[in-house]
Amino acid sequence: MRYPLIVIASLVAGLSLSCAQASETTQRAVAQQKAQVLEQRASNEGGVQPPPPNVRLTREGARAIDPRGQAPLDDAVTCMARSIYWEAKGTNQREMEAVANVIMNRLHSGRFPATLCGVVQEGSETGSCQFSWWCDGRPDEANELKEYAAAREIARLALNGSLLDRTHGALFFHHRGMTPSWASSFVLTAQTREFRFYRPPS
Repeated sequence: MRYPLIVIASLVAGLSLSCAQASETTQRAVAQQKAQVLEQRASNEGGVQPPPPNVRLTREGARAIDPRGQAPLDDAVTCMARSIYWEAKGTNQREMEAVANVIMNRLHSGRFPATLCGVVQEGSETGSCQFSWWCDGRPDEANELKEYAAAREIARLALNGSLLDRTHGALFFHHRGMTPSWASSFVLTAQTREFRFYRPPS
């Protein structure tokens, strides 16, 4: 049986699209698995050490997890990237890295949940969220893709143990335009143009 060229071309295009989708799904699954391993390492080891090369997240892998800022908040990369985005979008890289530092410090402190999504979403069950964007009642999707790509890259570096801790072990922070009641009883560890960072007193 002979098929018209248009039919053959359509079949080939459909097959290529299916292969690309399968490849993207596989890349996403591998990246999510690596992120989970990195998250566990940071939580269990009480610090962020650079992982073996075969475990490190690549830029392409992190992008595959949530390329458009629309994915559910149920994996380490997305929860971390979305937090950096909402807490520090529009600021410079130093500010965004410092927010990532606080989240990672919480992850391996033993005082907070043992997953990044747990850290980010803590308090939502009581309405007293640790991160205000999570409880503000507004959509959580990232709309500015350039800013979100920067946040996602910082999340990747943080999980890979590649970020310098600009906050010197801070577990809390606030915008400089605010003065929360707890700030006066905590130890100031660092300041940036936008934020102040703290740890509890010893």
